[in-house]
Amino acid sequence: MARKLFGTDGIRGQANAWPMTADMALRLGAAAGCHFRTDKKEHRVVIGKDTRRSGYMIEYALTAGFTSTGMDVFLLGPVPTPAIGYLTHALRADVGVMISASHNPACDNGIKLFGPDGFKLSDAAEAEIERLLEEGVSPVAPGNIGRARRIEDARGRYVEYAKTTFPRGRRLEGLRIVVDCANGAAYRTAPDVLWELGAEVIAIGVAPDGYNINLDCGSTRPEAAARKVLETRADLGICLDGDADRVVLIDETGRVADGDQIMALIATRWGREGRLAGDTLVATVMSNLGLERYLAAQGIALRRTPVGDRHVVEAMRAGGHNLGGEQSGHIVMTDFATTGDGLIGALQFLAAMVETGKPASALAQVFAPVPQRLVNVRFGEGKTPLATDIVQSAVAEAEAALGGDGRLLIRASGTEPLIRVMAEALDPGLLEQVMTRVVGAVEAAS
Repeated sequence: MARKLFGTDGIRGQANAWPMTADMALRLGAAAGCHFRTDKKEHRVVIGKDTRRSGYMIEYALTAGFTSTGMDVFLLGPVPTPAIGYLTHALRADVGVMISASHNPACDNGIKLFGPDGFKLSDAAEAEIERLLEEGVSPVAPGNIGRARRIEDARGRYVEYAKTTFPRGRRLEGLRIVVDCANGAAYRTAPDVLWELGAEVIAIGVAPDGYNINLDCGSTRPEAAARKVLETRADLGICLDGDADRVVLIDETGRVADGDQIMALIATRWGREGRLAGDTLVATVMSNLGLERYLAAQGIALRRTPVGDRHVVEAMRAGGHNLGGEQSGHIVMTDFATTGDGLIGALQFLAAMVETGKPASALAQVFAPVPQRLVNVRFGEGKTPLATDIVQSAVAEAEAALGGDGRLLIRASGTEPLIRVMAEALDPGLLEQVMTRVVGAVEAAS
């Protein structure tokens, strides 16, 4: 059965509009509870969220759905998405839920589901839950209704775990770090971890009000953090997104390093230490061509997947690889976490700074990127721009012009009504010509 409700990263949409309604969340909780219910006596689900106002509505609706099928619900409150993966497994839960729309604005929300192993669900599992949701499930008898309780120390449990991923015996003393938590799920977690490891912490984006998540801050808007790094003469800036599963870094000069550069550094270090499983990095089709060429020169293979950290993790597990991620800043290290973890990714970079004694600027620009441009074009309801003749013709002409000296990728977003157009070319002039032609065609068809 094909999935209709789930996208590339769970279910996502505008809060209080289909599919992100309280009714849908209740039904989804019941369907997921039915899917994960077995013959054992007790069943557990952990539910975390970011800082959006709509999280309360969805949290309580999911709780009603899960308890109606006999699941006991552990409510964790605001915690990063990777904490859900970790705590689902640590608390021996049958299913984990994260309520978040990641880097999207506060008016949106989403639901991500994790299996008992802490990994995001497969396409097949999501399709089965959709089937149960459409058909409806029978509630349990009154005596078997589940209970709900809050786990007050969930954040602290994750803080302690995150610190264990930093090299034993090393500390961050002497380093001044700006951390932008995007007014999101890590607004307390990330500053606590960095401070407990010995850093001087300058925290911004740590005053969530339910509506300011990702607003002019975080990994998609690193300008404020870059200014703060320069203003305070910090050694490093760390920018997380709303649910803290992605990161971009800012060196002491104010220059931004994206996920490709972070992955290049970690892959190189792990490769030299014999820690990179299969001498392979898994990344998506969005990663820069310069990354692929750099890794090849280091004897490291790059395996590409469709966009989405779930696809990256699936390929990593299938191939036995332990490092992967996305240019957007999802850094997946299965030695430490079951999903992208922005904070742990930043800690790996900080470990390199501490162990080498080099400044961030010497570590954050590992390779020279091939000139790349990405443009998002919003399309109207009922429109299918990629199926139009004008767009298909523009794409064919662009690919012919690029030949073997560049790449063109055009796709529909799995989470928003956007067409994402990405092109790379060794010749910047050719890159501009290609983007102008293709983006213009998409806009005309949207």
